[in-house]
Amino acid sequence: MTLEAQARAALERGDLAGAVAAAKALALAEPEQAAGFFLLGMAAAEAGQIARAVPLIQAAVERGPRAEHLAQLARLLILLRRDGEAADAAREAMVLAMARAPGDALTLDTIGCVLARLGDHEASVVPFTAAVAAAPGNLDYRYNLAAASGFTGRVDQARAHYETILAEDPGNARAHYALAILSRQTARANHVPRLEAALAKARRPEDALRIGYALAKELEDIGNAADAFRHLSAANAEHKQAIRYDFSQDAAIFDAVEALFGGNANALATGPGNSDPAPIFVVGMPRTGTTLVDRILSSHRDVGSAGELQAMPLAVKQMAGTPSRVVIDPATVAASGGIDPAAIGDAYLARADHHRPRGKARFTDKLPANFLYIGHIARALPNARIVCLRRGAMDTVWSNYKNLFASQSAYYAYSYDLMDTARYYARFDRLMALWDSLWPGRVLQLSYEALVADQEGQTRRLLEHCGLEWDEACLSFHKNSAAVATPSAAQVRRPINADAVGKWRAHEAALEPARAWLEARGIAVE
Repeated sequence: MTLEAQARAALERGDLAGAVAAAKALALAEPEQAAGFFLLGMAAAEAGQIARAVPLIQAAVERGPRAEHLAQLARLLILLRRDGEAADAAREAMVLAMARAPGDALTLDTIGCVLARLGDHEASVVPFTAAVAAAPGNLDYRYNLAAASGFTGRVDQARAHYETILAEDPGNARAHYALAILSRQTARANHVPRLEAALAKARRPEDALRIGYALAKELEDIGNAADAFRHLSAANAEHKQAIRYDFSQDAAIFDAVEALFGGNANALATGPGNSDPAPIFVVGMPRTGTTLVDRILSSHRDVGSAGELQAMPLAVKQMAGTPSRVVIDPATVAASGGIDPAAIGDAYLARADHHRPRGKARFTDKLPANFLYIGHIARALPNARIVCLRRGAMDTVWSNYKNLFASQSAYYAYSYDLMDTARYYARFDRLMALWDSLWPGRVLQLSYEALVADQEGQTRRLLEHCGLEWDEACLSFHKNSAAVATPSAAQVRRPINADAVGKWRAHEAALEPARAWLEARGIAVE
């Protein structure tokens, strides 16, 4: 067995010491060849030493680019948040990989995953399709292709791939959930019996969570509100316990933001910020119309969507230099006050640049949680426009409670408990009032209900606030062919409608504790 084969075999069985020994011997024996350096890098990556792995794999690439090496380099660069370099490596890898038929399925799938992480779902379809063609029996590759197909509006293809997965693996929770949210179910066409059977057999908590959400979604679609809520509340309660969430974790972040910006203004560094007018921030609680407004804006001839960027949270974290492993915490918020606003603006634009659609003067960043960063945005990017979606309190609470977000993301940990969701809404509402008092008129607080009731009037108001001329295409946002990677994908491919207004009333009795709590605190509830 060659040294390269020894190293690869050791990596495959998890023997990192054996892999390092064989790879090091190979690199010493053949220093002009790429394989030893690549395998040393892969061993370091498997050990969690990503920053050490990257230069080793870069050394392999310098000795002659190969698709496998570039794809793995791109994957690791994504983990280090070096998106621009990752994009370059992934696209070079794709050129090399697509030149071979059949290609290396793992390399092709890796390229697709990097492109998807970069938000380029349309481009990801090509390598994902090739990966499935090269390894049709690999269900993980097929799932990735199905997801990309759904994000890009290829709904029939996505459905067919999910069904193929479930035919082979009837308990595949990811496929069950993805299929449930792919489109609205009907009394005549749904998967409720199959989901009930899968839930009864689910053994892993994460599988039960996804299948429970899928079942609740389909039951609500067909009008069975009581059973929908029963499954949803059971799934949420179990997951909240698993992640050990307490609302005080989010309350501390809100407290820190309010203390920094609403307290002693002298604690904030002064400076003019970066004057670039390109960004348009679309913020708000999740599931309140942010995707809809992003589609409206990106249908404009001068605007492209950059998707949900982590660019502002990461810019603030980077400049604050705090040691915590989370992107936002009270210490990071407090430390960020002393940073030159222009430095934050520069860092944001550098991170966002790799995601901006080319050929467009303006771009949208629709990370909902950027409402926490409006103070930073207002100071760091004084010419950027900010739009905050406002939806009725109870529809907001219900839509957050019933949607499965990234289950390990701290941004959405509140959403697995009804009262935590109400508490989070109340703090969001209070923070938006603070921003309005500090920067009157800087944030357009756009009512979702007003938008669906008066599409043209509110769209004109939206464009005027963003400094954009009227464009009739904004009224036909549902014809926008760009990918959508949020739970709203199915809705925003339909013309505007009021179907989602007042949806909480189907669960009025179950939601009464949240409604009464909000009302007692002076928050308007319909």
